[in-house]
Amino acid sequence: MQHTPVMLRECLEYLGVRPDGIFLDATSGMGGHTAAIARMLTSGFVLSCDRDAESLALAKENALDCADRIRFRQSSFSRLGEALAAEGLTKVNGLLADLGVSKYQLTSSERGFSLMTDGPLDMRQDRGQSRSAFDIVNYEAEKQLADLIFQLGEERRSRRIARAIVRARPVHTTVQLAKLIEQVAPRTGKIHPATQTFMALRIAVNEENEELDALLTAIPQLVKPGGRVVLLTFMSIEDRRVKQSFQAMARDGVARILTRHVVRPADDEIRDNPPSRSAKLRALEII
Repeated sequence: MQHTPVMLRECLEYLGVRPDGIFLDATSGMGGHTAAIARMLTSGFVLSCDRDAESLALAKENALDCADRIRFRQSSFSRLGEALAAEGLTKVNGLLADLGVSKYQLTSSERGFSLMTDGPLDMRQDRGQSRSAFDIVNYEAEKQLADLIFQLGEERRSRRIARAIVRARPVHTTVQLAKLIEQVAPRTGKIHPATQTFMALRIAVNEENEELDALLTAIPQLVKPGGRVVLLTFMSIEDRRVKQSFQAMARDGVARILTRHVVRPADDEIRDNPPSRSAKLRALEII
């Protein structure tokens, strides 16, 4: 499966890759960023982590030419310290995290992330965890479901959507849910009316906000002084968290912000790789 890593040039530049460094790619995905870093190394290596075991398998295939400079490990953000310890590491020279949804997850109907192809209501990044989108859609109380859709998806029609879901239970598939939402919240623009609800469900299933907070809190314990941190976000709710955390670290004298303003992809990248259009990059250096 072909994969184009987002803002690759900018990521490598801000990460400050050096040939003997040890770097942590906290979101391996399909391995694009991991492989690019590894190809710049000589005696160093990349610890490439992801919650999704299937994505890690694809990343390994896509990085065969530099496999001797990569160590893959399944890990969530909240367990990155354990992942480092398992490799005999305490801190790294640089950390990269791309918070976008993997192309593999979006294009695999059986994973249940996309509303465009029919599949089970799953959305688990780690298929070893128990709760899926099916459980939330079919068993969450109406008020809690509406609050979840509003808070995590920023969907103003959340109560109407939650009411329709509860009345239609059981809901089994992605297309069934998307059509149900479209009936009660008609399309008003280019974006499908179920988009924000699907986003909210994905965030809830994978506890993405809690995991991101765990990553941001752990940064000073994961990265050596002088080391760089580069984070790519694709949603305003994530970018706000990253911006506020970086500002707090700067105020506390823990880090120096490298990106005075958020960095966005160049026009030619957006043209060649449309999914990059909503990407925002922020970087800092640990003091």
